[in-house]
Amino acid sequence: MWARRVNISVFNAIKTGSNRSASSLNHGEPKEPKIVTSEVPGPKSKKLIGELDAVTQSSAVQLFVDYEKSAGNYLVDVDGNTYLDVYMQIASIPIGYNHPDMLNVFKDENKLKALINRPALGSFPSEHWPNKLKEVLMSVSPNLPNVTTMMCGSCSNENAYKCLFIAYRKHQRGENVDFSDLEMNSCMVNQPPGAPNLSLLSFHGGFHGRTMGTLSTTHSKAIHKIDIPGFDWPAAPFPKYKYPLEENVRENQAEDEKCLAEVEVLIEKYRKKGVPVAGIIVEPIQSEGGDNEASPEFFQKLQRIAKKHGAGFLIDEVQTGAGPTGKMWCHEHFNLDSPPDIVTFSKKMLTGGFYHNLDQKPQQPYRVYNTWLGDPGKLYLLESFLNVLNRENLLDQVNKSGARLKNGLHSLENEFPSLINSVRGRGTFLAFNATSVGLRDQIVAALKKKGILSGGCGNQSVRLRPALTFQEQHADIFLDRLRQVLKEVK
Repeated sequence: MWARRVNISVFNAIKTGSNRSASSLNHGEPKEPKIVTSEVPGPKSKKLIGELDAVTQSSAVQLFVDYEKSAGNYLVDVDGNTYLDVYMQIASIPIGYNHPDMLNVFKDENKLKALINRPALGSFPSEHWPNKLKEVLMSVSPNLPNVTTMMCGSCSNENAYKCLFIAYRKHQRGENVDFSDLEMNSCMVNQPPGAPNLSLLSFHGGFHGRTMGTLSTTHSKAIHKIDIPGFDWPAAPFPKYKYPLEENVRENQAEDEKCLAEVEVLIEKYRKKGVPVAGIIVEPIQSEGGDNEASPEFFQKLQRIAKKHGAGFLIDEVQTGAGPTGKMWCHEHFNLDSPPDIVTFSKKMLTGGFYHNLDQKPQQPYRVYNTWLGDPGKLYLLESFLNVLNRENLLDQVNKSGARLKNGLHSLENEFPSLINSVRGRGTFLAFNATSVGLRDQIVAALKKKGILSGGCGNQSVRLRPALTFQEQHADIFLDRLRQVLKEVK
């Protein structure tokens, strides 16, 4: 089992940059949160929500943002309220709002033309595309030789699933065996053998997207799935740990073994049903499902189970990828026997896609394809972000800020044990539980009124998803406001 303290290590594909002062990351951001309206959301946001609701479903809108005034780790809404944002557009802003390096990207006319003349990359890429993939995306590959670009996290997983099925059938059919006429004809009416009876194993509490295929592997909230047909695919229990970790090592090891045993049972059950498991998909930290974590040993053994049964092993790093856990990829904390077969990404990577081994590469064209296959403009933004990540040693900053934040949260759970518990996570990718659903919602709402944007996940968890430029002084502000909230709700 792994201990509470984070192992500080920088991803080996990113060279060490200069030791610039952390203050250089501020870029003119406000000094502290400030709420100027009597209610949040304020009157302008409420008016705009009403206008938006007249043309589209807007129930999920919290407030409207003034993106011109937002800066660094601070978001400013249309009513002039200033928030320290530790949620960052649901974990998707890597280096804060309006970072000058990012603002300068499209001042280059060639990059602007790539944005405007958005190509159908699968058929008509520019001459620069091969080198850009090598220089940008492959520079941070998790030791996998190929990458397929997509636009969002859901479509990244959706198409990665297709690769898992294609590879599985290739092994069944034989490397150089052509498709039979029966396969070609039966797939057109959604029948086997062309449309084979195969499955993917996922985990209760997991979230992998809202598209049709990914919904069958998403098990975090009923509202995502209700009324939508799904596949009869196996879902295994994900470990539910007792905290603090170092005081519950034996119990948590037993939890690992229980869940892994159930994975084996389900794989055998579905094999006997004639719906074999072609792949296993798992998040390094279950994000939407409650920031549930598991030990490196759990993931090591899970990968071995996948290999034992000839199933592909897909790690979904859509939320955890690009540095928030203190390493470029969260699964680097696990010391796996070998790289996963597929690693999906999006959010902080600013574009979508998946890295994969050669076995997961389709042999024929158009099997994994869409018109755009991502956007070269997003790749230029990613390139700029990675330059900042390197130059400012941001993975080191994440570990420093994460240690300050996590230690402070541990102090607060000791001070208010009847209100919060189970502080967990890596780097600044952290969460804690409230003692009830109502209290969790109350804490998130009260933090917003004090100028802190956070988010909920699972049934009772508050999650933190700050930018990689989040520093120790930001952690202190957050902890101070959280302490105020906890004292008031006590």
